[in-house]
Amino acid sequence: MDNTSAEARATMNRLKRAHGQLAGVIAMMDNGRSCKDVVTQLSAVSRALDKAGFAIVASGLRDCITGETADGSEPMSQAELEKLFLSLA
Repeated sequence: MDNTSAEARATMNRLKRAHGQLAGVIAMMDNGRSCKDVVTQLSAVSRALDKAGFAIVASGLRDCITGETADGSEPMSQAELEKLFLSLA
């Protein structure tokens, strides 16, 4: 994934927000917050990570279809892309 693209910056921002949310969940656990509050925030972190993962896989799919990768490596095979999708399922 090209770190300079708008998509990559958006994904990085999403990951940074998820990082902050996860730190908040840990603090909530340390402070003895209710199970409901903790699980609600943990669910938000999980969704943010899923969205970031799907954005990264979509970028890889586009690179595979066009044959252009940001780092000059070989495009992913269909099997590799399937494995990536399934790892997020």
